[in-house]
Amino acid sequence: MKARDLMTTSLVVVPPETPVAGVVELLAGRGISAVPVTDAEGRLVGLVTEGDLIRRLAEETRGPLGWFLGLFADSRRLAQRFAKAHGAKAADVMTRELVTVDEEAEAEEIARLMERHQIRRVPVLKDGKLAGIVSRADLLRAVLVPPEAAPGEQTDAALLKAMIAAMREQPWVDTFYVFPSVKDGTVSFYGFHRSEEVRQGLAVLARAVPGVTAVEDRTEPMPRILRTSL
Repeated sequence: MKARDLMTTSLVVVPPETPVAGVVELLAGRGISAVPVTDAEGRLVGLVTEGDLIRRLAEETRGPLGWFLGLFADSRRLAQRFAKAHGAKAADVMTRELVTVDEEAEAEEIARLMERHQIRRVPVLKDGKLAGIVSRADLLRAVLVPPEAAPGEQTDAALLKAMIAAMREQPWVDTFYVFPSVKDGTVSFYGFHRSEEVRQGLAVLARAVPGVTAVEDRTEPMPRILRTSL
């Protein structure tokens, strides 16, 4: 499978001038862990992740010897760290050095990039502009679709693709923690749910997909440690 088959295209993006407080509210409200930063022409200029924001909390106050030790540190990296910890806009805290691919990149290539660079998502560019994002969850879903399905399995593969597309359109669906599978027309959900309302919403969403004959919810309540990271 290629990046164009895997990527999430219904993205929320912010301009570089967005206040950091607004970015935080967006991540928390949407239940997402990163948001792309684009310019007026739609070109990707950075990515604000939960890790970028956590660094603001982890920034330590410099001790008595901080000024002295700073003389031997890389001034460029110190300046970048300061900007991320104290910046007021998305442009100040975003990660600028990004690993990107085009729409024709194979799933295996994307997986290798994630492993090599220890990252959780890869932006997909088309003609220099942001077209979508492939996350680790998207790659895991690719594993659920057999590369050469038998004739009787083609319907299930198509249903799975339609189910994933429907989930991506809903901002309340935690696509990073909920994984659907399809067998003989039955959609089964695995992973973690945030509330009983989300479980019910997933069932309604699945039944609305043409061809789905039954729905099984096998998700579990989201552990507290994951809730705190949202």
